[in-house]
Amino acid sequence: MDRTKIEGTIKEKTKDGKLPCAVCFKIAEDFGISKKEMGKILNEMKVKIGQCQLGCFE
Repeated sequence: MDRTKIEGTIKEKTKDGKLPCAVCFKIAEDFGISKKEMGKILNEMKVKIGQCQLGCFE
């Protein structure tokens, strides 16, 4: 896992401190990491999930 590249991709896709849920899933898939690991990275970066596919986060 190349943490620097993952963080760079997250920063590119983040708008107003939020990243759509579907984009989170895609980034995790592209980098071969679990959704749980993706969540940890987002928490550490203080990025919130938006447009949640389950309706949990707006």
